Amino acid sequence: MDGSQTPQSTTTGFGELLRIRRERVGLTQQVLADHATLSVRAIRDMESGRVQRPRQETVRLLAEALRLEGRGRSDFEAAARRPFPAGEPRDEPTAPPVARGAIVGRELETEVLADAFAVHGDRLVTVAGLGGVGKTRLALEVARRLHLGSRWSVRWHRGGLDRRTDPARALGDRPTLLVLDGADAGVDSVLLDELFQRCPGLRVLITARVPRPLPGGQVIPLAPLPTPGPELDHDPVALAEVGAVRLLLTHLRRLRPGYRLERDEAPAVAALCRQLDGLPGALELVAGWSTVLSPRQFLARLADGPFHLGPPPAGYGGGDVGAALGAALDRLTLGERDLLQRLAAEPGDWSGDDAVALSGRPPQEGLAAVHSLLAGGLIRSVPARDGVRFTVLNLCRRLCGTASGPAAHRQLAAAG
Repeated sequence: MDGSQTPQSTTTGFGELLRIRRERVGLTQQVLADHATLSVRAIRDMESGRVQRPRQETVRLLAEALRLEGRGRSDFEAAARRPFPAGEPRDEPTAPPVARGAIVGRELETEVLADAFAVHGDRLVTVAGLGGVGKTRLALEVARRLHLGSRWSVRWHRGGLDRRTDPARALGDRPTLLVLDGADAGVDSVLLDELFQRCPGLRVLITARVPRPLPGGQVIPLAPLPTPGPELDHDPVALAEVGAVRLLLTHLRRLRPGYRLERDEAPAVAALCRQLDGLPGALELVAGWSTVLSPRQFLARLADGPFHLGPPPAGYGGGDVGAALGAALDRLTLGERDLLQRLAAEPGDWSGDDAVALSGRPPQEGLAAVHSLLAGGLIRSVPARDGVRFTVLNLCRRLCGTASGPAAHRQLAAAG
C-alpha cells in the first residue's frame, strides 16, 4: 500500500489518524484488532483519544496490519510519539455534542472543512443550505475530528451569540472551535471581531439556511448527497456506493435489520433517491415509513406529489420537506423566484450564461440570482466537461410544474 499521500498526518492526532487509515482500507475496528492481534477495546481507546501515546510495539503491529510503508508509516509512527505543542494546556479539551449516528456520504466535505481550520488557518466559515441537507450533522463530524485529532475544545451554541454572557471568558486561550448552529437570524459581526481579537486560538463554524457574508469569512453551500444515474438502476452493488443510496440503506437497516438491496428493488431505491434529490432529511423520512411501506410502495405514493406524507408517528424520520422548501422560497426575491420558475421549465441542466439569457437581466444581476439559488439549496451543480452547470432540484421542478409564481409558493407553504 502506498502511504505517501497523507495530508492529515502532519496535523492529525494519532487516534484520528488511526481511524482515517482504518476506514480508508475498509476495516472495522474488530477486523483491525484481529489483524494486529490486539483487543478491539484497545483500538477503541486509541481512536477515542483515551490512549494518546500507545506503546511502540502496539504502533508497529497496527502499521503492519494497515500495510503502511514509506512516508505513510513514518508519519503514522511519528504521530504516536508527537508531544503536546508548546504552550498547549494539558487539561482536557471540551468535547462536542455526541451525534446519534454515523455520518454517511460526507467524507470529502468533512475533510475539506476540517483542513480549512486545522491546516489552512481559516477562522470563520459558514455552511449554508436547505433545511434537511445535513448542515448540523456535518458540523458535528468536523467538531469531533478537530476535538479528537487536534485536541481542540468545542463550544456549541444554538443560534447566535449573546454579548451579555461574555463569551470570550468561556472560550479562553486554548485552540477552540465555536459552532453557531442554525444561526439563521445572523451573527453580531462586531462581537465576533472582538472574540477573534481576545481569543487568538478561536475558530468559528456557522450553519445557517441563509448565507450571510461576514468580514473575513467563507460561505460554503452544502449540496444534497449525490444521486445515482439511471444506468445504475439494475446494479445493486454499484448503486450502494452512491452517497444518497448509502445513507438510505443505513437508515433502512436500522429499522429493518438484515435488509439487503436486491436487484428487483434496486430501481425503486434509485428512483426514490433521485426524486428526493438526495436530501438527507427526506431520505430519513422515507426510512421512517419503511416498516409499513416498501421502497416501491413509497415511490408509488410520490406519484401524487412529494409533499403529502409527513414524519411517521413513531418519531423516526427527517423534517418536513415541504416546510423546508417553503421557507427557502420565502427568502427569494421576486426576481429570483421568477428565474427559478423559468429554469424549472427547462429540461436538463444549464449554465450560468444560459440562466442570464433566460432571465433577460444584465449578466451581473442574472449570475447573482443563480448564486442566491445555489446558496439557498434550490439548485445544485452537476458534473460537466465544458464548465460549471446546474440543475433545479426535482422537488422544486415538480412544484413549479403544477403552478406558477405566487400560486406555487402558496401550494408549497400549505404543504409544509
